[in-house]
Amino acid sequence: MSYPYQIKSLEEYRKIYNQSIEHPTKFWSEIGEHFKWHKQWDEVLHWNFKEPKVEWFKGARLNITENCLDRWVETQPDIPAIIWEPNDPTKSSITLTYKELHFKVCQFANVLKNNGAKKGDRICIYMPMVPELVIAVLACARIGAIHSVVFGGFSAQSISDRIQDAQCSMVITADGAFRGNKTIPLKSIIDEALLTCPSIEKVLVLTHTGVPVSMINERDLWWEDEIKKIESQENWYCPAESMDAEDMLFILYTSGSTGKPKGVVHTCAGYMVWANYTFVNVFQYKKGQVHFCTADIGWITGHSYIIYGPLSAGATTLMFEGIPTWPDAGRFWEIVEKHSVNILYTAPTAIRSLMSFGIEPIMGKNLSSIDVLGTVGEPINEEAWHWYNENIGNKKCPIVDTWWQTETGGVLISNLAGITESKPGFATLPLPGIQPVLVDESGKEIKGNEVSGNLCIKYPWPGILRTTYGDHERCRINYFSAYPDLYFTGDGCLRDENGNYRITGRVDDVLNISGHRIGTAELENAINMHTGVVESAIVGYPHDIKGQGIYAYVIFNGMHTDEEHTKQDICQTVAKIIGAIAKPDKIQFVTGLPKTRSGKIMRRILRKIAEGDINNLGDTSTLLDPLIVEEIKSNRQ
Repeated sequence: MSYPYQIKSLEEYRKIYNQSIEHPTKFWSEIGEHFKWHKQWDEVLHWNFKEPKVEWFKGARLNITENCLDRWVETQPDIPAIIWEPNDPTKSSITLTYKELHFKVCQFANVLKNNGAKKGDRICIYMPMVPELVIAVLACARIGAIHSVVFGGFSAQSISDRIQDAQCSMVITADGAFRGNKTIPLKSIIDEALLTCPSIEKVLVLTHTGVPVSMINERDLWWEDEIKKIESQENWYCPAESMDAEDMLFILYTSGSTGKPKGVVHTCAGYMVWANYTFVNVFQYKKGQVHFCTADIGWITGHSYIIYGPLSAGATTLMFEGIPTWPDAGRFWEIVEKHSVNILYTAPTAIRSLMSFGIEPIMGKNLSSIDVLGTVGEPINEEAWHWYNENIGNKKCPIVDTWWQTETGGVLISNLAGITESKPGFATLPLPGIQPVLVDESGKEIKGNEVSGNLCIKYPWPGILRTTYGDHERCRINYFSAYPDLYFTGDGCLRDENGNYRITGRVDDVLNISGHRIGTAELENAINMHTGVVESAIVGYPHDIKGQGIYAYVIFNGMHTDEEHTKQDICQTVAKIIGAIAKPDKIQFVTGLPKTRSGKIMRRILRKIAEGDINNLGDTSTLLDPLIVEEIKSNRQ
């Protein structure tokens, strides 16, 4: 079964795209009719990019959880909503139907209310990738509380910063988390964070790992004990709070170039419509398929394509607690086979990591259920794209190369699976409603094809961020001040002869080498073509002759008895693929790169190290492994 607003052919894409640009409010009004509302909107869109101010479905009232749960309980109560695969492969997976998930969300929503939570309160969620994390998120939305999910690997200082910024009144956490062969003491980290967070009144703690924890009287409560209080009541049902279309749904913190993380704000109606519309169309989801997004819910990818996009479409979404390389590098493929996964959505960094193990972990695994593959988090290099296509998709599955950001709420540019053409290394075409423009440094639009420039969007889409929490001026400066009346993505981009878009990296990651502009993604793609290179990251540094030199950080697992000889080989590979002008000036071999959990390489840290500014690295709170920074600093070239 498909959806009435699902695009079914290239011809239909072109027709619908044109309609969405020529008559945007009519287009989105018709899409909006497919959702459950308490009250219809008075105005589809009110906006200007100067303040900035964007309001979608103005005057409408709704609750997003009724669209994710209640309407499916009425029509498909016994369809699986969530399949949970635990960290330990010897333990049983858990499946929750829509009816069961609805019941548990209502129960926990009542727990929140019993403990004083109400509409508008900010609630910090710091949990492992377990079903209760989804339940907690939806329970907050059910009562109109604003959730702020923090990735379950962050430090106490990172959590404290986020709680203080949002002035959260409650934390939902667990005793601990499993991650591969490690156990992370979540509650102990929360205890340390809360030493500097006087706004917190209650801490709800789920039992997961069984590690001993400190429980402070009156503040700390066990999840299980609070659920029992609801079970003893006559009525478990929790009515959904009626929310204004522009009420805040969640805050999600993303690192900035300064030390302070910024809280990106998404609101109820527009975000719901955009997450749903992009999920249904990009992945060409059909009822009954199993969608496996490997991201963590602590990131926007998990919010939009594990929780809100799939559940608002009545889909079956699979969440995984562990990591792709434990207990071995075949774990993803075992999960695909075990649950007959139809859509696999993961990060290029995960693909490149799994590539380094060869194809042996794939051997004997039945991947025939896969219909669609997807990538997210960064541009995928061609070598990884082809490996993914050949070894995982068996050359029969479309790969959607999705480009988007925390701030966009969902995918902006991507091929639609099996509908529009894919092109390795290219995000390809904009989704309906998205009007991309390329501009030069002065903000002048660069028209036509076979051009490159800075990527901006000139018209709002429903999922666009509304503000940065508590600091609207920061939102304006970051996204709307560089070019008048445009949303600036911060990315460089090229448009090919057919109008396909290729993201070339952050604009401050586009290098100017002797007057030649070279994108970091293009350079990394070339270096990664060298046999033995697992992954690379490129930054610029001051160069006396060229203006900027090229500094390459390279993860290498091939044989190199002579390091200098290997560096020369890499330079020759780059020269052959791009040209001699692009040869790195410095190459540093590293064992890892500073990345966020979503797979994004923090190039500003690498840039500071390359420049020698090693004592002013800014915010490192979003890094998966902060220790890798110390290693890179100590071995700087």
